[in-house]
Amino acid sequence: MVRSSASGAVLVSAAALLAAGTGCTSGGSGGREAPIPVVSDDLQETYQDVVNDVLPSVVQITTEDGLGSGVVYDDEGHIVTNAHVVGEGESFDVLLATGRKAERADLVASYPEQDLAVIGLRDAPDQLRPATFGDSSKVEIGQIVLAMGNPLGLSSSVTQGIVSAVGRSVSEGEGQATLGDMVQTSAAINPGNSGGALVNLSGHVIGIPTLAARDPGLGGGQAPGIGFAIPASTVTFLADQLIEHGEVRDSGRAALGVTVRTVLGDGFEPSGAAIVDVNDDGPAARAGLRPGDVIVRVSDEQVTDVVSLSEALAAHGPGDEVEVTFERDGSRERARVELGEA
Repeated sequence: MVRSSASGAVLVSAAALLAAGTGCTSGGSGGREAPIPVVSDDLQETYQDVVNDVLPSVVQITTEDGLGSGVVYDDEGHIVTNAHVVGEGESFDVLLATGRKAERADLVASYPEQDLAVIGLRDAPDQLRPATFGDSSKVEIGQIVLAMGNPLGLSSSVTQGIVSAVGRSVSEGEGQATLGDMVQTSAAINPGNSGGALVNLSGHVIGIPTLAARDPGLGGGQAPGIGFAIPASTVTFLADQLIEHGEVRDSGRAALGVTVRTVLGDGFEPSGAAIVDVNDDGPAARAGLRPGDVIVRVSDEQVTDVVSLSEALAAHGPGDEVEVTFERDGSRERARVELGEA
């Protein structure tokens, strides 16, 4: 997976979206007439109502490195976006959906570990439209979603997709953030759109589009119809801390308390995560793991390298007890570990 300032959406035709209309086509055995599906007026009105309600909450962010999107978080002028959108920047130009000129904003705080950041408008307009963030624990596969943002610099763009999966753990690459409990969507991720809003048909933001899948078979190009969004519950949990404290004090992210490196097997393929250092009195130390052990599995998840270990841990929270399988002196052993907090 790689990150990209982006997220558009591919139109998905589904029987649930269509109501049968009248009409006929020729052809087929016996020349039977087939109904021509049409979009119901009620569904179309729902789409338009959601767009009219939420789009004023989505902004365009201009940084020294390019464009991204953000979502108005409160009436004090706080805006949530991706950490990779703001990068190392401290000040930004923000174009509101209802504005004609850019507003100036400053960084409040960034949390790259979950690819989330908050910026604040210097002079917040009186009629800001904060978005409503939904309960992402209630998101279900197959739900219709709309992606709102500024893909490729096309401001206030709206596209459509569905929720394809929930609870995904994905990595932005070795040495970068590993994100847990992500919402997978058929919305495409295009430059300029990440940090925007993934919205359900109740007009609630259920996620912040962040990642596009990359397909090695396409030379590392984007895999169509596979995108990932930070769930709304994670966004609000972290954003409240960033606004109040200027930092995240309770990450909710699980940790083993080790420093690791990728090791290669006989065929020069990644074969595990070798422990380089163990934190004193950390979870791994208390379970008896030590430097030189090679972690090959966490619970049911195979570990082949540093990234896959991070993804396995991202599926758990602090306090969870997991079984860690590791190799030591040519033999395979197991240990029960109560995870700590990163």
